[in-house]
Amino acid sequence: MALLISDLVARPELHLSVITGADHIDRPVDAAHASELLRPSAWLQGGELLMTIGLLLPMDPGSCRAYVDDVVGGGARALAVGLGDELPYQEVPQPLVNAAAQAGLPLLTVGRQVPFIAVTKAVFAAQAAEQRAAVESAFATQRSLTAAAASGQGLTPTLDAWTQATGVRAYVTDPLGRVIAVNDTSPHQHTDTHEILIRRVVAGGMRSSAAAPGIEVQPLGARRLRGILVLTGPLPSEARLLVSGLVSLLSLELEGRHLANEPDRRRRAALLGRLLAETTTPEVAADVLADAGLAARSVRAVAIEPPAGATAQDTTRNAADLAADLALAVPGGLTRAHKGLVEAVVDEDLDLETVLTQFAPRRPAGIGSPVPPAAARNSLREATGLVDLSRGTGHPVRARQRRSSDILLNLGPRTALAGFADTLLGPLDTADPTGELTQTLATWLDAACSWDEAARRLAVHRHTVRNRLDKIARLTGRSMDNGDDRFDLWLAIRSRNAAQRASPSRE
Repeated sequence: MALLISDLVARPELHLSVITGADHIDRPVDAAHASELLRPSAWLQGGELLMTIGLLLPMDPGSCRAYVDDVVGGGARALAVGLGDELPYQEVPQPLVNAAAQAGLPLLTVGRQVPFIAVTKAVFAAQAAEQRAAVESAFATQRSLTAAAASGQGLTPTLDAWTQATGVRAYVTDPLGRVIAVNDTSPHQHTDTHEILIRRVVAGGMRSSAAAPGIEVQPLGARRLRGILVLTGPLPSEARLLVSGLVSLLSLELEGRHLANEPDRRRRAALLGRLLAETTTPEVAADVLADAGLAARSVRAVAIEPPAGATAQDTTRNAADLAADLALAVPGGLTRAHKGLVEAVVDEDLDLETVLTQFAPRRPAGIGSPVPPAAARNSLREATGLVDLSRGTGHPVRARQRRSSDILLNLGPRTALAGFADTLLGPLDTADPTGELTQTLATWLDAACSWDEAARRLAVHRHTVRNRLDKIARLTGRSMDNGDDRFDLWLAIRSRNAAQRASPSRE
């Protein structure tokens, strides 16, 4: 508890007496300071018991009011006047008493036989005792937290011990924000603010934290993020000393769970291997899903490129870590690290974009088409083929999210695409800067080479379309009746579109 003015007055060895302001002596005191300055506020930080013998202070009403106002403005909690036979005053002058009373400032006297340094030492000794008591209390609470963590009963006993010791509610979520442990002593409240702070910490990783009024969020784990600690309610200063210990104990429990689950992760990786085998039949696929605890009628595969390490061993470890992380978010946990990628097969309805954002942010990833479980290998083949495209686009790519031709074109260098397109379409650009010829060609090709449909889409006569296509043939040297020539022109238009999407400002 904080040291109060009344605590100092109650100490008989200090011989302090209250002259005025007795109803304000419940104020806390942070320090005791002596000064004979007429304007001491510049040398105060607030919270002091200011002591003076009044050596330079004129004892007229105006001077005393100005002095007291300055003391109050500096944040002093009380004023003490030293009295003595060899000092300026043997009792407090009435103008100073009146000024202190008007300002509501407690005015004390220091006994004749008590030096100011004794009061200062008493204040600092009380503060040291308070700090020592806080540390001893923190050690006692830490021991109770450690005992709860060592009970072998999971996260809940530790959270209960924390709340009982501090009064602050706490719960733990996984990296997706799903509550996995909450103290039994008081219910938690999972609000939108909690969700926002949790997402902020997940995005920032192990070195991040987040806070809002009455809420604090901390990451849990040793080397990788294993969970999130959410503290709700005002956090007393003495409790703050214990937060790091609580985080360490909860992290140890989550890391222990992670290690304990390694055999099960290997078993599930083997199940995934069976599911992806070429000889998998619907019956085998059903058995695999049953063993994994999945009841999906349709699944899709995902392939993720793990972070590269300084050595091949580091890269392998990164892949294993990412596969383990992904298993937390995938119901059934069918994941594995295989041939430089992390592979997973999940229920078609799983929100994979959210999972990838949380567990593999900014990592190249492909998402296959939904298929029956027995065809999971085909979905994985799609997903693996999309990893390179994802590397170029900077975000996960889903199969059938765009045309197959776009997928292939996006694998090529943008400069090569633009060069190929300009080679074939350059004569049209020169002859018709408005782009009318190129637009007519693109519309005709998209209309399955139908004159009437192209004319309808362009809102022109069909003979106009014919005349323009004849001009295109002369300028490009390509025949509209030749399938290979039509394909080259179609590919040139697609290439130009792909290059322009990647670099809109290209000239």
